[in-house]
Amino acid sequence: MKAKDLTVLIGIIGIVLMMVVPIPVGLLDVLLIINISAALMILLISMNTQDALQFSIFPALLLITTLFRLALNVSTTRNILQHAEAGEVVETFGNWVAGGQVAIGFVVFLILVVVQFIVITKGSERVAEVGARFTLDAMPGKQMSIDADLNAGLINEQQARDRRQKIEREADFYGSMDGASKFVKGDAIASIIILIINLLGGFVIGMTVHGLSFGESIERFSILTIGDGLVSQIPALLISTAAGLIVTRASSEGNLAYDVTSQVLRYPKLLFIVAGTITLLGIGTPIGPVATLPFAALLVFAGYRMQKSLAKQQKEEDLLVEEQQIEEVRSPESVISLLQVDPIEFEFGYGLIPLADTQQGGDLLDRIIMIRRQCALELGLVVPVIRIRDNIQLKPNEYVIKIKGNTVARGELLLNHYLAMSPGFDDDSIIGIETVEPAFGLPAIWIDEATKERAELTGYTVVDPPSVVATHLTEIVKRHAHELIGRQETKALIENVRETYPTLVEELIPSILTVGEIQKVLSKLLREKISIRDMVTIFETLADHGTYTKDPDILTEYVRQSLSRQITQQFSQSGDALRVITVGPSVEKKIAESVQSSDQGSYLALDPIMTQTIHQRLNEQVNKQIQSGYQPVVLTSPTIRMYLRQIVERTMQDIPVLSYSELEPSVEVQSIGVVNL
Repeated sequence: MKAKDLTVLIGIIGIVLMMVVPIPVGLLDVLLIINISAALMILLISMNTQDALQFSIFPALLLITTLFRLALNVSTTRNILQHAEAGEVVETFGNWVAGGQVAIGFVVFLILVVVQFIVITKGSERVAEVGARFTLDAMPGKQMSIDADLNAGLINEQQARDRRQKIEREADFYGSMDGASKFVKGDAIASIIILIINLLGGFVIGMTVHGLSFGESIERFSILTIGDGLVSQIPALLISTAAGLIVTRASSEGNLAYDVTSQVLRYPKLLFIVAGTITLLGIGTPIGPVATLPFAALLVFAGYRMQKSLAKQQKEEDLLVEEQQIEEVRSPESVISLLQVDPIEFEFGYGLIPLADTQQGGDLLDRIIMIRRQCALELGLVVPVIRIRDNIQLKPNEYVIKIKGNTVARGELLLNHYLAMSPGFDDDSIIGIETVEPAFGLPAIWIDEATKERAELTGYTVVDPPSVVATHLTEIVKRHAHELIGRQETKALIENVRETYPTLVEELIPSILTVGEIQKVLSKLLREKISIRDMVTIFETLADHGTYTKDPDILTEYVRQSLSRQITQQFSQSGDALRVITVGPSVEKKIAESVQSSDQGSYLALDPIMTQTIHQRLNEQVNKQIQSGYQPVVLTSPTIRMYLRQIVERTMQDIPVLSYSELEPSVEVQSIGVVNL
């Protein structure tokens, strides 16, 4: 057990012992001062919390302080009745408040009891009860809101767990406060009873035991009783006020002082009205201007300063809005153009402006032209115009790539450096800034001009920053090519084919397939990085099979089989055997048995555990092939290829899945792994 835990236990035991063990007067004075200090500390903490849960220990602390205060009442009562004294603290409070007149002391004590019992305690109890009830009633709605945000992807599992835990803690807190408020109420009642006992019992004991006269007994025990009551009621009043602040405070961005100054004092004109009212009160009544005019002048000065400060702040905001409006007027963009979303955007920080500025030697625009040509040759896709702009919100050396307004990739460049990638072994003499190559995620370092030549001689692959950007942008375009081809882009490709093969296009569109159905097939091909440049073969296949089925998945499989020569050359190197991972009969049988048919088409209804098992077996074989230095290629039967692809693409999107019908008979296939259950 830790020392602080042991200290708390000893303190609780000590509070209990105070009720039965006599306490010396000197020690009693110290404990009374501790009681007042603890109550003041609790009040200040409750004023500085932004949320009730930041002081969640308050209900338990309220019970402990109440028990401590009652134990002190028992100890002081014992000393008052037994020795006719209770220490300097009690006697000082009694003499100071009473001012030599017992009746005044009793009136002050009764007022404090009434304020605590009727006003603060009753109010806190009611607010705690209502807060607990509304918190419990709101729990189902809050839980549903968390589930909706989680399903929508707005929050993750950890955030959802934290929010649920906060709701449970709120319910527990307000429920505890509802019960703890009863202790405060009981404490106020106990104080009144103890007051009566001290007063009546003291009169009798003072005359019978201590030998005091009637007048001396009344004066002595009245002072001690008043002091004892005040010493206990002032801390009780502070803690009751803290309880009221805790349960009545709503969550905010600041503490109580911040909320008061930012919300109450935001209306300076009202201070002038209050100052005028106070002035009329001093002039028109016997109160007199001496007592009212200084305070009214202070209110006028405060209102003037606040109004001046708010006017300055409003002027700055108006100037900022005016500058923004002027900038918008100068902008050549119209409102309609702002509604359009660019297919591809490349944004960069101000530190990378030399990349795009031709006057500073930047050739980024020329490289983007080459990227579009390369994608047209490799994928058969006309890449839309790539919008290039600087963005001051980015870091100076940072850039982002956006697809249809959403960021899909980002990276950082050092213009005066070169990116060096290790050949497989590290050279300690090559020193640079560690980073990650953005296109493929390989470890790399940024080196300066002096280190470049030595790194190249060592075997490092060294590229300049423009080449890094061009490679990254090319890979992003290829990876998201299926998102860049819509119906309008498909229509442009169809018109291009119509110029040389009008009969084919007229037969296919729209009598057999629509533009949208063709677009789905092309998008599925690009999703697996299959080039659609041979549009004539694609259209011929669609014309042959489109009369039997409109399912884009099945049509895509027919097209892939027609493009077997292209697919074979894409994944097999000339003169070398095609090394593949084959799918065993047990896996193929399990997937084939899990295919279900419906009016909308066929779908895979595989058990999640079996899906995970297949994925693990496949992942093991893929890792082995990568470690051997070969590009992983999965080979399976034509009937289950597209369903196996659905399993693979969830976590291994770049792994190609081919069928036997998509390979040319002349290619040599070498199986280096089998996926079995």
